[in-house]
Formats: sequence, structure tokens, C-alpha cells
Amino acid sequence: MPLFKLRDGADLYYEQLGSGPPLFLVPGLGGDSRWWGENVAELARRFTVVVHDHRGTGRSSLSRITYSVGQMADDALQLIEGLGYDQVHWCGHSTGGAMGQVLAIEHPERVDRLVLSATWAKTDAFFRRLFEVRSLLLRELGPAAYLKSSALALNMPSWIRDHDADLVAAEVKAQETIPIPEIVLSRIAAIVAHDRREQLQKVQAPTLAICARDDMVTPLYFTEELVRLIPGARAYVLPDGGHAYPNVHGGEFRRVMTSFLLES
Repeated sequence: MPLFKLRDGADLYYEQLGSGPPLFLVPGLGGDSRWWGENVAELARRFTVVVHDHRGTGRSSLSRITYSVGQMADDALQLIEGLGYDQVHWCGHSTGGAMGQVLAIEHPERVDRLVLSATWAKTDAFFRRLFEVRSLLLRELGPAAYLKSSALALNMPSWIRDHDADLVAAEVKAQETIPIPEIVLSRIAAIVAHDRREQLQKVQAPTLAICARDDMVTPLYFTEELVRLIPGARAYVLPDGGHAYPNVHGGEFRRVMTSFLLES
């Protein structure tokens, strides 16, 4: 099992697949790189795809620390440097997009092109209320209730209708990734606190922001704000797909992103 040792001794699980320009494909709050599904193998036809499980999730160390988006980004930066990459393309979904903002602002030399998928510059009352409810479910009713509520928030109704058995299997497996609720709660607090609006003008990397119009976790106006604040950024909006649109419309997601990343 490929593990990368961080400075403080924690391990990050990671995989590298394919060949071509390096592309870090970074998942959201759940943190488990298996969330990307078939997108990894398909993108590995054109890129050297690097995926990792965030610390505190999946097959990485379940560190009992105070999490922050900056800390998550620093973990990924250590992995970039440890694997010998001077510069990488970064596609971050949701929390992974918040991490990408931090890297592009604080370490611009490391980010070649930036794809911000269903993410935000700063949270608002809607986002905070959503995650207050999810945190309450985890504290009071446990991981199973948290995961079932997550499925309702992340996915569009017709996808849930057609993939219920897959969701049940995924929820059983996902309970292995949240054995310590305090870690999940700390990570939720970290993303709610994320605010880079005042610094986004510092982003130098060409930036594409992608979202689905019916996303009920990171609504369209979050993407519109990112494009307004990042110099030269552009948006691509899918008509539907919910927050988990890369797994609903994977072909379109990969086509749009690949075209952007390979622009000369």
C-alpha cells in the first residue's frame, strides 16, 4: 500500500497512474480518493494522475488534530514535493477546491492550471446551516445517519433512484472511513471556516470553475463568485448532476477539464 510519510509522522495514502502532465485529483470532505470512480483511470490516459486520501480519512492516518483547509493543503504540498513534482495541474472538488485555492495563493509556482469543482471562496448562512445539521446528525445519531443525509445532499434525486443499491454498498464501506466522529467534526469546522475571498486576486494559474446548476451543497452563486474574484477565470456550468456531478456526467467533466488543461 503506497504511503507517504508527512513531516509529523502521519501517513498519506496515494496512488499514481498513467503518464503525461501531472494532475492532482483531490476529493471533497469525505476525503477518500475512491470517490472519483472511473474518472481516475480515464484521465490517466492523458495525464499522470495522482490521488490521495486526505489525512483523517480512508487509508491515511486517522490523526486526532485540529484540522484546517491550510493544513490539508500543506499535506498535499508535501506530497507534491515528495514525489518530485515542481508544478502540477490541480483539480479539486469541493474541499479539494478550497485546498487548491490555498496552494494557488500561497505557492503559485506549484500550480500550473487550476480546476475548481463545486467549491467556494467563503461560506454563507446556507452552507453553515447545512453543515450544522450534518454535524448534529453525526453527533446525535451516528455515522449511518450522517452518511444517509450526505447522499441526499450530494446527489440529484434521479441518480439516487437509479443507484440505491450502489449507495447502500458505498455507505457501508464509508462507515469505515469515519470511525472517529471527532475527526469528521473537526474537518467540517475547517471547511466552514474557509475564507479566501480577499486573496483570490493573487491567483496566477489559469483557472476553470465547474459546477452543476442544481448543486444543493455549493450553489451556482459560489462558482460565479470565484470567477468574479480570480483574474481571468472562466466557468462551465452543467445543467444538472448535483454536487456529485463528476460521477453523474463523468464524460462531460473529463472532456471539459482535459480540453482546458491541455490548452497551449
